Parts: sequence; C-alpha cells; structure tokens
Amino acid sequence: MVQPIVTRAELEVARGRVAAHAYHTPLLTSRLLSEESGFDVRFKAEVFQRGGSFKIRGALNKFATLSREEKERGAVCSSSGNHAQGFALAARLYGIRGVVVMAENATPSKVAATRAYGAEVVLHGQIWDEANEKALELVESEGLTYIHPFDDLALIAGQGTLGMEILEDWPDTDVIVVPIGGGGLIAGVACAVNALKPTARVIGVESSDGPAMKASMDAGHVVTLDQIDTVVDGLRAKRVGELTFAIARELVSEVVTVSDRTIFDAVLWTMAHTKLVVEGAAAASVAVVRSGLVDAPKGSRVVCVLSGGNLDLKQIEGRTWN
Repeated sequence: MVQPIVTRAELEVARGRVAAHAYHTPLLTSRLLSEESGFDVRFKAEVFQRGGSFKIRGALNKFATLSREEKERGAVCSSSGNHAQGFALAARLYGIRGVVVMAENATPSKVAATRAYGAEVVLHGQIWDEANEKALELVESEGLTYIHPFDDLALIAGQGTLGMEILEDWPDTDVIVVPIGGGGLIAGVACAVNALKPTARVIGVESSDGPAMKASMDAGHVVTLDQIDTVVDGLRAKRVGELTFAIARELVSEVVTVSDRTIFDAVLWTMAHTKLVVEGAAAASVAVVRSGLVDAPKGSRVVCVLSGGNLDLKQIEGRTWN
C-alpha cells in the first residue's frame, strides 16, 4: 500500500490558498532556553495566527477543495476548541454555514470565540470522540458536509504550510518539536520536512496521561485508548487518525511524552520568560526541550511549535493537573 504522504506540489497549492487569509507567523529566538538546553532554540509563534492557533490553515485549504453543492449544504465539524475557531473563521471567509460540535467541558473562551466568528455551536459529550459522534449525526439529519478536524489529506496539507514557513525562515533547522492531538499538525509538518529537508527530524509530544499516538506507534497500528486523563484539551484524543498515524509512522522520528504538570510548568515558564501566552498543547513542545528529551547533538537548531495561545486560565489558577 502506498503511504498517504502529501507531496510538495500539494503543499505548494495549499500554501497559496492559506496565504490568502492566514498569517506567516514569526520564528522567535529563545536565548534563555538555548542557554539552558545547549541547543539553538526558536519558537514558531502560531499564537499570533488568526483565531489564535494553527488550525485555520487546514480549514482554509479544506474549504477550497469543496464543491459548490458541498458548500451550499453547509459544513459541520467537531473540536475541543482550536479547530472550532479555525473552522468557524474559514467558513465565514468562504460564506459557508458552519456548525461546530464541542465537548461540554470545552474552554469557555474557545466556545465564545467560535460563536463570535459566526458558527453555530452545539455542546455534546466530554471528549472529542463523543462530540464527533454528534457531528456525524448532524450530517445524517441535516445533510451537512463533514469536515474532519485532523484525518483529512487536504487539511493535513494546510497544516503543513506551517512546516514550510519554518524551513523557509530557517533552512538550517535540525529538529522540529510538534504537539500531537489527533495528529493533523505533526503529519503536515512531517510532510513538509520530507519534501523540503528530509534530513531534519520531527519529534512529536503528547501528555503521558493520553498518549494515543505513542501507543499506536509502539503497537504498529492505530490504538484506541481506554481512557485519557490529561486536562490539556488540545491533546485530548483517545484515537489518532488513520492517515495521520500512517504519515507519522513513516516520517516522524520519535514521539515522547511529558506529564500534565510538566506541561503547565512550561506554560508558566514561557509566559514569564518570553511574555507569550501559550496554551497547554503549545507549551508541550517547550516542556520537551526543558526536560532534556530532545536527543540531538549540542548546538542543534531546534524549533518548538507554539501551536496556539487560547489558554484556559482556570487550569493555571486551579492547578488541575495530575
């Protein structure tokens, strides 16, 4: 079976579509983390992206591929938060009715922002998987076009534009550390690295309280976790995608895990030392470097993907990690 890898040509098409509406976000030097780790560390600051995260990239590319009939029916997605905002904003830009199913415990600010972008929000379930079941029900009952939050090649290609920007801005990059929820971002970045600089390494990071991709990589097939205990909403998926897993297995060097406590310590560290507001999933990449989990020679050029800045402050105030 041929691996479902997004090609350079497909990435270039996606780049044109995404660039029409999304920002080329900056790559920021981190002097302190560089000194602490012994690497040359930079942050891909997707916290400055429209909608506050990378998710608009995939949504923009996916909507561009829909037929007129699919657009006219309206679209539905399920999301823990960031895909909801990216989807809602992209739907507004394309003039499409957007319906978003979110878990009942989704970050209130993300729910409010999704509605502010013009999407209809339906709250259902406690995790993404349960919200997704409801979204599929709405496809049947209302005829909406389903947009998967991560397991779709057009969406993966859109997320891959982030990786293209990194390598355009810093061609000497050796390692890119990427947070993993359902796997769309790391699959896209890995495809971009494969196309533009295959000698660079891509390292994925998950919470140790919900390591769906690592469990799948270890097993050699997609695994559905019995439960996930992480409170980091961007990392809360019991099961990664079939496509995202296939790409990660082929192109990702390693998947590591860190605890929720370590992730939230990295949130506070990043806010204190860089003045950037990052959500837990974004800070996971910083946590990997601070924990010494990047296996690379000293002096290596390492990029931490700060995937989003839609932070739930209650998680910091209440210290609700394990």
